[in-house]
Amino acid sequence: MKLTLRVWRQRDAGAEGGMTTYDVDGISPDMSFLEMLDTLNEELILKGDDPVAFDHDCREGICGACSLVINGEAHGPERTTSCQLHMRSFRDGDTIDVEPWRAAAFPVVRDLVVDRSAFDRIIQSGGYITAPTGAAPEAHATPVPKPDADTAFEHAECIGCGACVAACPNGSAMLFTSAKVNHLNVLPQGAPERESRVLDMVATMDEEGFGGCTLTGECATACPKGIPLFSITRMNREYVRAARKGRR
Repeated sequence: MKLTLRVWRQRDAGAEGGMTTYDVDGISPDMSFLEMLDTLNEELILKGDDPVAFDHDCREGICGACSLVINGEAHGPERTTSCQLHMRSFRDGDTIDVEPWRAAAFPVVRDLVVDRSAFDRIIQSGGYITAPTGAAPEAHATPVPKPDADTAFEHAECIGCGACVAACPNGSAMLFTSAKVNHLNVLPQGAPERESRVLDMVATMDEEGFGGCTLTGECATACPKGIPLFSITRMNREYVRAARKGRR
């Protein structure tokens, strides 16, 4: 396959950025998108040019580091992570635009790399439990109804990639925050911090500069792990409940 890439290049957070065009040839349809970018970088290095900086780690769709907007879609045309997107999703001769996440709370560090530490601070503000665990408890020591366990596991699948923010027209982090809140709030171990968790995490989310949620649903559509949109409404109920309890 021969492709034309239009890649966002930006030296650092304070520099002007812009799209740069590259032609790449000999791309196998079985390559992952990141392997294709590796091929481009090898050619750039041989020419003495700076390689394109992009985030990656596991390349198995687990860590969420591979944050790319491909042809205007977070992670590209398939509902998967960028590292698990394969070039067979494109055609020979295609022009592909590759950009970083676009959100005020995710400043560009270099090229396609953005600073997503705002997510870490949201988790730090309330994503913990104080229940002492000690050694691993016996599996049935704390009964958890199956619907609650299923809900917790469903929300625990969030890998914090930020696709929800990149896809949202408002740059909202509600889907991410709701996944972290609901994961713990639905379990008995998370009960002691149930009210403070949702209040603190939502407050931190707002402080970090994420936009407001208008339930357009683009976040759930782009999420590679399928976190459902009703996660947000569940968190909203938790928030109202905690706010009312705090005013009593």
